[in-house]
Amino acid sequence: MDQLIHFKNLQFQITEGRIYLTSFGGMRSGANQASLLPLTELQTAGGNAQTVCPSLTPGSSESRTLRYVSHKVQGNRFTILERNERWEVKTCFIAYPDANAIAVEKSVKNIAPTKQTMERVCSLLLNGVGAGIDHADQTYFYAFTQSHHAECQPWRITLSEVGFFRSFARNFKKLSFANIGSWSSKAQLPQGIIENHETGDFLMFQIESNHNWYYEISAIEDDFYLALSGNASPEHRYAKTLLPNQVYHAPRVAFCSGKNLNDVMAQMTLYRRQIAKHSHADKTLPVIFNEYMHLSWDHPTEANTKEYAKAVALAGAKYYVIDCGWHDDVPDGVWVYPYMGRWKESKKNFPHGLRQTTDYLRSLGLKAGLWIEPEIVGIHCREMLDYYDDDCFLKRNGERICVSDKYLLDFRQRKVRSYLNETIRRMVEDYGADYIKMDYNVDAGFVDGDFEAERNAYLAWVDGIQEMFPNVLMETCSSGGMRMDYETLKHFSLVSTSDQTDDTLYPYIAGNILSAVLPEQAAVWSYPVSNLKDTPSKETVAQEVSLEKVALNMINSMLGRTHLSSNLSLLNEKQFALVKEGVMCLEKLNAVKPVSVPYFPLGFTDFSKDTVACGLKVKGTIYLAVWVLRGNQVARIPLPNGKEARVIYPRTLKTDLTLENGILTISLPTTNAARLLEIKDIK
Repeated sequence: MDQLIHFKNLQFQITEGRIYLTSFGGMRSGANQASLLPLTELQTAGGNAQTVCPSLTPGSSESRTLRYVSHKVQGNRFTILERNERWEVKTCFIAYPDANAIAVEKSVKNIAPTKQTMERVCSLLLNGVGAGIDHADQTYFYAFTQSHHAECQPWRITLSEVGFFRSFARNFKKLSFANIGSWSSKAQLPQGIIENHETGDFLMFQIESNHNWYYEISAIEDDFYLALSGNASPEHRYAKTLLPNQVYHAPRVAFCSGKNLNDVMAQMTLYRRQIAKHSHADKTLPVIFNEYMHLSWDHPTEANTKEYAKAVALAGAKYYVIDCGWHDDVPDGVWVYPYMGRWKESKKNFPHGLRQTTDYLRSLGLKAGLWIEPEIVGIHCREMLDYYDDDCFLKRNGERICVSDKYLLDFRQRKVRSYLNETIRRMVEDYGADYIKMDYNVDAGFVDGDFEAERNAYLAWVDGIQEMFPNVLMETCSSGGMRMDYETLKHFSLVSTSDQTDDTLYPYIAGNILSAVLPEQAAVWSYPVSNLKDTPSKETVAQEVSLEKVALNMINSMLGRTHLSSNLSLLNEKQFALVKEGVMCLEKLNAVKPVSVPYFPLGFTDFSKDTVACGLKVKGTIYLAVWVLRGNQVARIPLPNGKEARVIYPRTLKTDLTLENGILTISLPTTNAARLLEIKDIK
């Protein structure tokens, strides 16, 4: 007789010695017994796959022989043990307070007397997602596409549009994506949403891997299934050999459900908040100034930093970050990146030493920050190439990987970690950094050996740095948002979301980014003195930087973590007052960000839209950013439960605002403008 087991919003069924996940978040897994899929898919090298199409996840060699052994509940953890003659698999489902999200951790142990090689293990397999194969046109998938300067662009399609329909025999079609390399989110974010348009159910997932990952949607019998994996898929050329009694831990994944887009995003946000890094240094979410964007770029100098810093302090920022170029002396006009790796102060750009400059910043009430790209060594950095042994570098086909004039370091090697420990110590204790921006501007692609272990070693090194310097705030950046995964974001307070340089394009990223990153972690640039025709001066800035441009830049960043930049000292009194007003408004917003959830009244946006809206919802209030773009000057936003609306930034610029019959209408004097509003009595 079948046995049913319940844990939170999950139901399991034990049948003939095997265990199945039969429902999750109110959704049913499998239309009938024949279409139920096993809890574990595990393929052994040389194993007899129980399918004619091994490029699909179901039907791996061990899936039919693994048998249910036991289960137990320990607090919020529900662990299932399965076993056959060669393998033992533990699958742990972890629940979290105040969210219906479930995280899944799977481990595989070799219990055979000899070594064995795994080719694939699936962290999670859910059957019964969407509306079913006969209703592929009612099943939508949101893929979160990524690119440089175009991060977090959700793409909503029906499964019928990618070729799914009831075939005359077995289905070999799949919708899948495999990330390969050390940029975990260069082409897609490791997340997705499946919408059942018939029932209104939404399912969201994320894969917590800082390197390789894979998802797959396909159909078995009547149902669509979702398979989530880390490094272990055929697309990754994966092979993991385990000695007897050795255990492999698959990358963690998580999923949640909701009755609409905002609901499912709220559930995932609440889950992320419970796994994310919480730094004491970041408790008040201080405003950060970084002199890179539309200012120093990669050529900071002692004189320029001192020139810019007074205005930064007057604006209300708390940190001043000196970005790339404070290190490694090179001749004028020479590209610095191939020479990086020593991480010692540039005597040419900082003739009196970095410490004098950071001390000057502190005299203004600013904490100092420094940039570093710790995972690379430039091809012309002779000192470090002579210092490091050959095994200190990542390799492909036996040769050092070289990308964009850089070699990539292997953090499993003690020599690498030791040198970089001393580097960070020097930056903090000798140079006076209170903030470290860790950048990474290349992708490794395929890597020889156990790349997963190397990536774990990198994050363990990051944790060690945080333990050494708990009062230092740490940001992760990868050419903007090329590493926005929640395995990385468990270890950092902030993440750079983009290096987009056009303030009128940034709203299309800022309007979506809270679907990918917590507002208290999502760093967004604000650079009011930008994209000018001539070399900036007080006169050109007064003529070409409108007050609306200043306000737009501030609002671009205000729902996340404001990273001020550009030459604020060139702003006139009215322009500068708008920056200060924005920073003061952030004090109110920053107090609610850690308890808020994102709100998308128009759904997600894309670069074709003339209106963008995104907000933070907390209790009965929404703090809503609205942008009018591409020639548009009027926004109409559905807010059926809104009772009262007012502009909270900028308060001094003209805005025509009405909230009638559930529609918020905002008319602005020009296009490429934005407003931040407070909406009350939202249920």
